Amino acid sequence: MTKYESSIKLIPASQQQVYATLSDLNNLERLKQALPQEKVKNLRFDADSLTIEAAPMGEVTMNIVEKEPCKCIKFAATSSPLPFNLWIQIIPENDAACKLRLTVGLDINPFLKAMVQKPLSEGIEKMAELLALIPYHQIALPDE
Repeated sequence: MTKYESSIKLIPASQQQVYATLSDLNNLERLKQALPQEKVKNLRFDADSLTIEAAPMGEVTMNIVEKEPCKCIKFAATSSPLPFNLWIQIIPENDAACKLRLTVGLDINPFLKAMVQKPLSEGIEKMAELLALIPYHQIALPDE
């Protein structure tokens, strides 16, 4: 399995706030407006799954397959031209900030790897940047 990682992003919100937001995908409604419409179309989601039409891959569906409270959210592609997994890792920095990194793992042959490596790396980085921009402090935690 080949792994691709984003750079680490510092987020000005607690680890609990970030996890609570990202572990329920319904909270991502506000992201729809920030995505480049020419590259991302038909974004649909519910609490545990996300479907997106992204050029050049076509339609991709991911489901949350594992949650480690406040630390990690793992996704598996259930509908994709290339099977892959996505991990969102969340690490505390202090009480008011945390760090986030995305990791994508996929089984890919060497020929395709050369073709997808650059766009995949760029896509992961853009996704991490987008997740770092979410105003997490505006979303109430479940026990608040």
